[in-house]
Amino acid sequence: MGSAEPIGSIFNIQRHSTEDGPGIRTTVFLKGCPMHCPWCHNPEALRASPELVWYGVRCISDGTCLKVCPSEALSRNTDGITVDRRRCDACGVCVDACPASAFEVLGKKHTVDEVLATLCRDKVFFERSGGGVTLSGGEPAVQPVFSAAIMRAAQRAGIHVALDTCAGTSWQVLHPLIELSDLVLLDLKLMDADKHLEFTGRPLDLVLTNAREISRTGKPIWVRTPVIPGYTDSEVNIRRVARFIKQSLHSVTRYELLAFNNGCVAKYTRLGRDWSLNGADLVSEERMEFLANEARDEGLEFVRWSGMTKARKPVQEVTSTAM
Repeated sequence: MGSAEPIGSIFNIQRHSTEDGPGIRTTVFLKGCPMHCPWCHNPEALRASPELVWYGVRCISDGTCLKVCPSEALSRNTDGITVDRRRCDACGVCVDACPASAFEVLGKKHTVDEVLATLCRDKVFFERSGGGVTLSGGEPAVQPVFSAAIMRAAQRAGIHVALDTCAGTSWQVLHPLIELSDLVLLDLKLMDADKHLEFTGRPLDLVLTNAREISRTGKPIWVRTPVIPGYTDSEVNIRRVARFIKQSLHSVTRYELLAFNNGCVAKYTRLGRDWSLNGADLVSEERMEFLANEARDEGLEFVRWSGMTKARKPVQEVTSTAM
């Protein structure tokens, strides 16, 4: 008898995405990440285990959830429902019982066939736009067997496969996924070794070594750097990333700067976590273009930036009155 089909934990499958590789794509977000970046836009991806979230805007306060929770992990206060995460095991009983669908478990189990069925629904869009599937997260290498199985199934179906990775795992684990990729989206966040270890929890040398190994495979790479106020947004950091690409990553075809997005505050609130960047402002369009030009000055011709920015300040016209 053959081995059982891999089952993995996914917190979102986003169809019709245009931000995670070429063309129209379906992005599969897997649970679990080896890094703990304080600016993470997907906090629901950080932990591999399922997590319960409560949507206050949906709640009708009928109290059913409080009665059915087997772990007695739910309570009510003036702000609504509070989840005691030391007790909650994300069993989903409250999800099924709530008449207003105010609860959700993030991190549902999926089979490869279930994921493939979703991908095949969009195959016509992939073919017409040059798109495909992107495995993201979190970090797909945290669930390597499941990720590899999805990638093989997608390629058998004629679907382009991109892998979005922080390269913060061992090469032994990461290499098989790279080999199954048609494109690698590689995050290079910080080039200061001490700050990288402090802010991400993983050594910079591991990431850079893996980056070089990925390039040696000849797989096309898009390098992406999130531009985070106070963390990664200095011209020195952007120049160092660009210089590393120029000198060491010869299969890179795009370097993309991703503007800081503060739209994830609600995610942290629903997960009962504080976010250190709550209240931080968006980066200006002028600043993003300045940083892109810094990278171009290092000899890169394929630099671009994307994301939401602060509105450009209007130029005030001064009307003089003749005396």
